[in-house]
Amino acid sequence: MYNSFFKRIIDFFIALVMLLISGPIIIIVIILLCLANRTTRIFFLQERPGKNEEVFKVIKFKTMTDERDKDGNLLSDEKRLTKIGKFIRSTSIDELPQLINVLKGDMSLIGPRPLRTYYLPLYSKEQMRRHEVRPGITGWAQINGRNNLSWTKKFELDVWYVDHCSFYLDMKIIFITIRKVFIREGISKEGEATTVPFNGHN
Repeated sequence: MYNSFFKRIIDFFIALVMLLISGPIIIIVIILLCLANRTTRIFFLQERPGKNEEVFKVIKFKTMTDERDKDGNLLSDEKRLTKIGKFIRSTSIDELPQLINVLKGDMSLIGPRPLRTYYLPLYSKEQMRRHEVRPGITGWAQINGRNNLSWTKKFELDVWYVDHCSFYLDMKIIFITIRKVFIREGISKEGEATTVPFNGHN
C-alpha cells in the first residue's frame, strides 16, 4: 500500500514544500552559475530511464562549462568543472531542480538513482529490477557509499531497496542523506571529478 499509493502522495507534498523553502537558494545558485559558466544556460537536461524503463528528462543545475579544445572537442569533466560547480556538487545543491521531476511523477524522493539510457543493454536481468520503482534523488546506495562503491555493489543495494521499500526505510534514508550532505561524504571517487562510467562489469 505504501509503495503503490502513499509514497507518491508524500513525495509530492515534501517536494513542493522543499521547492518553496529552497527558492532563495535556487535564485542565488542561478546567478552564480551564470557568472561562473559565462552563459544563461544553467539547467542541464538529460534523458534517463525511470520506472519500467520509461525515459524522461532529468533536471539538474549545469555545473560544468562548455569549454572545448582547439579541435572543437569538449575538455575533460575535471577541466570544465568550475570552483562554483564543484561546491554546488559537493553540497548536492545541483540535485535541487530534480524536485520538479518528483512533482511531475518522473522520480521519487527515495529510490535508485536514474542512470544513462545507454546503460540499459548492459544490465543483467537482476540489475534491471532497479527499474521496478521510480528512481530517486537519493537512495539506499547513496547513503552506503555513493560514488565510492563499485557499480556491482550499487546495483545490489538498488535491488535490495526495491525488495525492502517501506516508509520507515525511506525516512531512515532521508535523515542519513541530510547528515552525509553536511559532511560531503562520497561525492566522487578519489582522483575522479565525476562518476566512473559503467561498462557492464565494474
